[in-house]
Amino acid sequence: MNVNEKIRAREVRLIDSNGDQLGVKTRQEALEIAQTRELDLVLVAPTAKPPVCRIMDYGKFRFEQQKKEKEARKKQKIINVKEVRLSPGIEEHDFNTKLRNARKFLEKGDKVKVSIRFRGRAITHKEIGQKVLERMAEECKDLSTIEQRPKMEGRSMFLMLAPVNEK
Repeated sequence: MNVNEKIRAREVRLIDSNGDQLGVKTRQEALEIAQTRELDLVLVAPTAKPPVCRIMDYGKFRFEQQKKEKEARKKQKIINVKEVRLSPGIEEHDFNTKLRNARKFLEKGDKVKVSIRFRGRAITHKEIGQKVLERMAEECKDLSTIEQRPKMEGRSMFLMLAPVNEK
């Protein structure tokens, strides 16, 4: 933000610290008014004709903005995408192990990308892979919602599971 002497416009529309309009003034007049009140002249709308300046305590204004940004960062939730890889001919015990991992990720609040890589001639039987993915989605349905149905990409098939929001 441009403050005090960094403002380059000849004339500015001036707003005082209470929010009252003081009209269009030259930059020098506006600076003098701000200095007599021991405050700063801050350019708030540089694209307006003429540019709009406000008389305020710039240090306090920046502090308040930083506080708001910090509070907003605290409230946001970072969602990671974890991947669980399966194969079309996966055995029962291996499937249960992968299922346990997927459930653990979903409980933590992460999204899970379940993928099946088709090797060699297995690609001719895509329906087997799709059944495995649908079984995984069925087993996790109490913890998740299906964000993306099983979809082929190259030699892989993907399924995206998102955790259920509990409010």
